[in-house]
Amino acid sequence: MDASTSVRNGRTEAERAARGSVVKGAARAGFAARGLIYLLVGVLALQIAFGDRGHEADRQGALGEIARQPFGAVVLWALGAGLAGMALWRLSEAVFGAAGPEGRTAKKRLPALARSVFYGFVAYSVLALAAGSGDGGGSSDRQSKDVTARLLGVPAGQWIVGVAGAGIAVAGLWIGFRAVTRAYHEKLRLGQMSRRTRRLVDVTGVGGGAARGLVFAAAGGFAVRAAVDYRPDRAKGLDDTLRSFAHTPAGPGLLAGVAAGLVLFGLFSFAMARWRKV
Repeated sequence: MDASTSVRNGRTEAERAARGSVVKGAARAGFAARGLIYLLVGVLALQIAFGDRGHEADRQGALGEIARQPFGAVVLWALGAGLAGMALWRLSEAVFGAAGPEGRTAKKRLPALARSVFYGFVAYSVLALAAGSGDGGGSSDRQSKDVTARLLGVPAGQWIVGVAGAGIAVAGLWIGFRAVTRAYHEKLRLGQMSRRTRRLVDVTGVGGGAARGLVFAAAGGFAVRAAVDYRPDRAKGLDDTLRSFAHTPAGPGLLAGVAAGLVLFGLFSFAMARWRKV
């Protein structure tokens, strides 16, 4: 057997493992972990909408709530493992391609690689918090302002921040559009659902995806404003973005609606863990 044959066989075995039950199970654990985080963020945002200002409605706030509960450390370890599983699955999609006819194209592989890096970072921050050596990644608001300040300090920084913010805003609109049009149906095993289950999943998918898209679009808009005004403090993380909805003419009611949508997206993620094609 020559070297090229050995390499080819090795790649075949690796691809088979990447599409095997272990990686699929890791992906489903990742969706469940994501669902728990969004569910808690939504609940914290609801508390803020109804007058409790003492919580941060972002990933750090959600992880802090978990850490304060009995057996919280155990839940954090499980959560970190699930997110690591999501990162592993996304990495396998980047290397070997995703499911579907366009799964091996660059437009599918590159986003999968970006998601793998993102979930890898989040998993590391959660596991570090579980081990007592981290803070869950830090406040999203502080992170946004710090990153924006650093970028504004480099040549063409205003353009970089502005373009990035516009990209996030457009991504948010795209997320909302795909949710409202139920584009996620192509990723679900609909044949395994009853009619009633499918209706319930659509409630969570449409409502949750629209709320998530709105939050992304608003955060991107704040980044663009920070670039135009050359003021890093204009940038907002998830917590500040959510709180800003309460300061619109619609008042806390809008924040409550968006928060409820994030709760729905958490439930939708649980549905993805059960019925997503992986």
